[in-house]
Amino acid sequence: MLFIQLCFLYSSQAVMISEAATMAGITTHKISKHITFLVNDVTGTPDSTIPPGQPKPLLLLMPWLGSRPQAIAKYCDIYFRTGFDVLVVESEVSQFLWPRWGLEYGGHLLELLESERFCQRPLLVHAFSIGGYTFCQVLIHVAKNTQRYQGLTNRIRGQIYDSLVMGSVEQMAVGLSKTMFPRLEGLVRRASLLYFRAFKHQTVDYFNAGIDVFWNTPLTAPALFFFSENDALCDCQTMEKMVEFWRNQGLTVESKKWKKSIHAGHLRTHPQEYMSTLENFVQALNMVPLKAKM
Repeated sequence: MLFIQLCFLYSSQAVMISEAATMAGITTHKISKHITFLVNDVTGTPDSTIPPGQPKPLLLLMPWLGSRPQAIAKYCDIYFRTGFDVLVVESEVSQFLWPRWGLEYGGHLLELLESERFCQRPLLVHAFSIGGYTFCQVLIHVAKNTQRYQGLTNRIRGQIYDSLVMGSVEQMAVGLSKTMFPRLEGLVRRASLLYFRAFKHQTVDYFNAGIDVFWNTPLTAPALFFFSENDALCDCQTMEKMVEFWRNQGLTVESKKWKKSIHAGHLRTHPQEYMSTLENFVQALNMVPLKAKM
């Protein structure tokens, strides 16, 4: 109970991205409490070179827990400069602690992406940390009926995963405690492990099912992974095995690994390498005009 209370407290402290979405030429549409649509109306952007009638590309941005609006805005600005609109989908700790809620949220997001507003848009996914978990909940629905959602999977042109949470339940407990409550690390780690063991069928079993879907992803779009060896929330060896597994399945996969970096903070820690890798990957997808620079 203490672990749940702490996590809800942490979640309630998160500031919504809409508070920072005041950039000139950007129109903000609040779709729900945790989903914000940012429309790039800036004249003279690469968007103006997209042929008439061709849908503008949409970035599905899925931030990390507790991400500040100013930090998210930096990533939004990168994609605004290339002509993307941005759909920001935030996650809550409760959706991770009680996966059924996460699965419901994933289903809601899936319906939104297939709605008239977005159903023609080519998509690029950029998920950070727990955002990758939330996107995995979408993939669970897709994997149950791949034919039904073939149109969506075809529209996903690329997938970027930054600081993906990966590893055993024990590692997740350690990572959560260090990342969320470093001053209460030992207490939160023990409480989280007790919680996961007590509610194994409602938590761990769901996690394992999601991991299986992610490894055997229904997507075929090129992928890019950013990670580091010192990330407490990401088991580096498991990550490298998954990258190799995807490649063996015929997927185009790029990765950028650092020996030392910060969880969901690679852009801040290694700006030049991060931007160079990201720009080369996005340009290769041919979703935006070639002259568009990040």
